Amino acid sequence: MGMMQEFKDFAVKGNVVDMGVGIVIGAAFTTIVTSFVTDIVNPLIGLFTGGVDFSGLYLNLSGQDVASAAQAKEQGLAVITYGVFINAIISFLIVAFILFMVIKAVNKLKREEAEAPEETPRQEALLEEIRDALKARV
Repeated sequence: MGMMQEFKDFAVKGNVVDMGVGIVIGAAFTTIVTSFVTDIVNPLIGLFTGGVDFSGLYLNLSGQDVASAAQAKEQGLAVITYGVFINAIISFLIVAFILFMVIKAVNKLKREEAEAPEETPRQEALLEEIRDALKARV
């Protein structure tokens, strides 16, 4: 078997294709969550914390006077932008919670499916009736 055939066999396996789709959807989902945190969650948190915007919080390690973390970064000064990290934690918690809810719903559907009685296919039912009729004759 040639290397190209082996690659084709690998690439068209369900797991590889599913993983690729998952990565693309995950990237799109990340964009949505980032917007949700930046445009909805942060302003709400700012409302309750007196207008604090986490993304603007930083620790200046350089000792030089700067007006913002962006200005310090432009000047190449050492700053720890811990507010951005807080936003990342908020994003992670939102993603984790949404994934938890999705997995919970999928597991519920699987349980319901497993508990549902299986219908015997029509052909099998007919064969069982024929078998039973033949047994009754004997």
